[in-house]
Amino acid sequence: MRLLLPVGLAALLIIAGCSKDKDVEPPATLVDFPATLPVSKLWSDGVGGGKKQTVLRLGLGPALDNGLVFAANHKGELLAVALDSGRHVWVKKLKLPLSAGPAARLGMVVVGSSKGDIVTLDGATGRELWRAKVNSELLSAPAISENVVVLRSVDGRLHGLDAHNGKVLWSVEQQVPRLSLRGTAIPIIAKEVAISGFDNGKVMAVSLNTGDTLWDTVLASPHGRTELDRLVDIDSAIRVVGDNVFAAGYQGRTAMLALDSGQLWWSHDMSSYRGLAVDDDNLYVTQSDGIVVAMRQRDGSEVWRNDKLKRRGLSSPVVIGAAIAVADYQGYVHWLDKDTGKLVARMRTSKQRVSNPPVGADNIVVVLTDGGTLAAFRATPRAVPAVPPASPAIETAPPATQPVETAPPAAQPVETAPPPAAAPATVTPPPAQPSPPP
Repeated sequence: MRLLLPVGLAALLIIAGCSKDKDVEPPATLVDFPATLPVSKLWSDGVGGGKKQTVLRLGLGPALDNGLVFAANHKGELLAVALDSGRHVWVKKLKLPLSAGPAARLGMVVVGSSKGDIVTLDGATGRELWRAKVNSELLSAPAISENVVVLRSVDGRLHGLDAHNGKVLWSVEQQVPRLSLRGTAIPIIAKEVAISGFDNGKVMAVSLNTGDTLWDTVLASPHGRTELDRLVDIDSAIRVVGDNVFAAGYQGRTAMLALDSGQLWWSHDMSSYRGLAVDDDNLYVTQSDGIVVAMRQRDGSEVWRNDKLKRRGLSSPVVIGAAIAVADYQGYVHWLDKDTGKLVARMRTSKQRVSNPPVGADNIVVVLTDGGTLAAFRATPRAVPAVPPASPAIETAPPATQPVETAPPAAQPVETAPPPAAAPATVTPPPAQPSPPP
């Protein structure tokens, strides 16, 4: 029988096993710093959840589409609110133990339940479009394309469903270890390929239309004497930039793979169960120990690392303009400068843990705590004042009491003041252990 181990419990067991003769390192204490990025709370709302939802470690995070934020709770309530104001657009009561999603794209919203139910609704109105069912619990948001909805279930299967009616088109499977962290990777879709990580440390790509396996690559191989040592789950979303795939695993590696073949281009030992974010040049990884690391996409070289939030149970990062945002086990949201990794802002959502990935758009980050508090924050970068060009020197006329020198003849060249000089331009890992829960 397979045992699903909650992330928090795994953290305690692993730390206990490694720290018999020494004290466990506590979460980093938050210290004051000069906030250089102005951040304001746009709105906050209660989605509902409670202690049961917190303990179950469900895959219920926020989603964004067409200016709306979607969120759900374990009691079956799904709501849509306006991103800019938090105004309720619609609320739907599905009477299902929701545990995965929502995912929102192309005007559709999809959620999954602990019993394997899949429900798809119209994003603008909340009208139900179709329902389907798989034979296992769902713990991560699906991926949505025009024709196929892709889901990962706890039994190690990746399912492809018809986006128009919910009919199962294909299903593929990876072997599931006896023991794993509680959670499943969020699948993604890129160039007619569905890609997902699995609990056995593999990344697999399948044809979106046929379900044929295109490649599967081992990101990390289990090793060690105990089942805890052998945990190599990939529980976070894969990221794709162009023809490159980026993935991170627990007690494994962070790596870049080729989208067409799965070939490893580079990899670094690094443990993460929260995941990574990418922009055009870099990737940003939240390690299991709470250290945030920035790496160059092209070769995996380290750009910076920030250990000021160590062991604070950080969420996966999200890129917001010139910063990245992460949330922690006490409900704080932290903004880090993308270029330097320095903390530039901090705000608090509530006193509840944030386990699921925040989402962002247009300098706005949306966070859903495990207890059901939904909040949106706007970061407003300070405008750099423009420096007006220096005025050319003008020679004034002499005082009236002095004889006035007349202008030279037109044929004689007049010496002008030199143009102002241009101002110089200014340009403003052995595997770690997961953070203990509060």
